[in-house]
Amino acid sequence: MHVEPFRIHVPDATLTDLRERLARTRFPDEIAGGGWTYGTNLSYLRDLVAYWRDRFDWRAAEARLNALPQFRADVDGLGIHFIHVRGVGPAPFPLVITHGWPGSVAEFLKIIGPLTDPARHGGDPADAFDVVAPSMPGYGFSERPSAPGMDAERIAGLWAKLMHGLGYARFGAQGGDWGAMVSTYLGARHAGVVAGIHLNMVIAFPPDPANPVAGLTQEEVVDLMHAQEFLKEETGYQRIQGTKPQTLGYALNDSPAGLAAWIVEKFRTWSDCDGDVERRFSKDELLTNVTLYWVTETITSSTRLYYEMIHADKFPPRDVRVDVPTGCAIFPREILKPPRAWAERLYEVRRWTRMPRGGHFAAMEEPGLLVEDVRAFFRPLR
Repeated sequence: MHVEPFRIHVPDATLTDLRERLARTRFPDEIAGGGWTYGTNLSYLRDLVAYWRDRFDWRAAEARLNALPQFRADVDGLGIHFIHVRGVGPAPFPLVITHGWPGSVAEFLKIIGPLTDPARHGGDPADAFDVVAPSMPGYGFSERPSAPGMDAERIAGLWAKLMHGLGYARFGAQGGDWGAMVSTYLGARHAGVVAGIHLNMVIAFPPDPANPVAGLTQEEVVDLMHAQEFLKEETGYQRIQGTKPQTLGYALNDSPAGLAAWIVEKFRTWSDCDGDVERRFSKDELLTNVTLYWVTETITSSTRLYYEMIHADKFPPRDVRVDVPTGCAIFPREILKPPRAWAERLYEVRRWTRMPRGGHFAAMEEPGLLVEDVRAFFRPLR
């Protein structure tokens, strides 16, 4: 496998063009007093766009990312960007961590240090990992697929080849959102090399759809009620991205304000922020992630993953059984929280942790809780 060092450097002209586009933003009207009910709030977006244009320092964000060793590898003819940090400890265990949408490898900036060098962060050096954090195909600095069919199962196959090419004969996998699906397929299709998987979003469905609440606790029923509300009010983006991602792409790839509105709304709705997105994420954190999509022009290619999964009839997953050990971290504001009994039909669940706080973007919201759960899950699997 051909691997080359990689360093991010966005051309000055790209950043100048971004600021000019932000200055020319044509904002829409909104219903008086609508807040976020109809979608991204106008007042908040105006403020965020002004900050992006006048104060956000992409070069500082770029430097934070470039402080981590990055590479590009040719995997099955596709250029894959990845962060690769070797652990500091007696026997670091290899771990591939996978982001989702609308995230990126920037999600992992708070957890890579504690995972790779636990002693430096108050932990036990025996818990050290070699962390590989790839950008999924069509995301960030990875190559965009030019043919149909790049779904989570195929991405899992790429990751297995990537890890083999890096010299790892046995490894673990971790992920949330689409990263949870990639990790699921790693456990299901590559059990010979995957020691276990850890998920911070679990997708599972009832054994009897006609009687979904049979045998569930009151807490689990409440979780399902929240899921029903999500399915009713919050899945419009899935239908658009799963059916007409190209049409959506013309708008989001042309308007940075539109791109920010589309992405930041998800960070607000899916996080444990009580309606105040900056209670969990700073403007700089939000805009680092949005700018990654903008400067790489990957919003369209990223949303196509929804189309590929839905049209391959793999969302929700079917005909999949994960027999490798599975750990599940259940954060209270996660968008889907199935009962453990449902998850056990699909996964070999060895650890099930209900977290006290946090939401969908666990690595950014609650890095300490996530890291400790990952360490504890993989400890007996090393």
